[in-house]
Amino acid sequence: MSYERYSPSGFGFLPPVVKNLIIINVLFFIATFVVGNAGHIDLTDYLGLHYFAAQKFAPYQFITYMFMHGNFSHIFFNMFALWMFGSVLEQVWGPKKFLLYYIITGIGAALVHYLVFYFQITPVIESIDAFIAHPDLASLQQFASNHKFNISESSGDFSLAFDNFKQNYITLQQDPGNMQAMQESVNFIALYREHYLDLPVVVGASGAIYGLLLAFGMLFPNSLIYLYFFIPIKAKWFVIIFGIIELVSGFYDQGSNVAHFAHLGGMIFGFFLIIYWKKKSNSRRNDYLR
Repeated sequence: MSYERYSPSGFGFLPPVVKNLIIINVLFFIATFVVGNAGHIDLTDYLGLHYFAAQKFAPYQFITYMFMHGNFSHIFFNMFALWMFGSVLEQVWGPKKFLLYYIITGIGAALVHYLVFYFQITPVIESIDAFIAHPDLASLQQFASNHKFNISESSGDFSLAFDNFKQNYITLQQDPGNMQAMQESVNFIALYREHYLDLPVVVGASGAIYGLLLAFGMLFPNSLIYLYFFIPIKAKWFVIIFGIIELVSGFYDQGSNVAHFAHLGGMIFGFFLIIYWKKKSNSRRNDYLR
């Protein structure tokens, strides 16, 4: 089979794994709104991937997060890319190998994302822990002045607790020896630590999709991809450009809701998995020829 001339099949044919992945993603997307509106249950909170140190984290989320999406455009473009690149790769690799690659790159994307997140939040957690262990006005002022509290009005009782904390903070600035205000501040900061760790939730198949993009670029480097359905570009350059964009965005676009390092993680795990498979295949071939 010539990888150089291989191209995606039409919409009329979908290999089984790609077809089932698309169906499952669509069903999860519909269920998110149906269950949310009918039962007032936030499926994203249960099935999206929380940080491993958060109370809401569960191991199964490493799988379920890949089938959750935030909005229509999110799922549409992911499923379009899954069809475009996944159909080709599944026909080349076969269903089992393709599904294994998809799952591994999806999990790898999450691991890389939260590894980067760990280094980003460590100073905040250390500052919180330092204040809880040795509560005093100086450490509280240092934390409060360097940290932007992530609490919205929709947080309910927690928002009210934050208002009470602000009052205690003012009291402590006027009377640093007020033990009641200090203890209530410690109690709030301890609760905020849990709240802060529970906040980030990763959803979407994008990490695995970027893994598929990487695989397509490695297997069919000279195949043409039409950027915006109009501009032809070779797959290898397409992959490199998107990889650079995600790397730069990861450092300079940290305030967005896009998990850029997760995208890079999918590509990184995909790269090493393909290299491993290639070495394993070459080793078997050499053993056969001996």
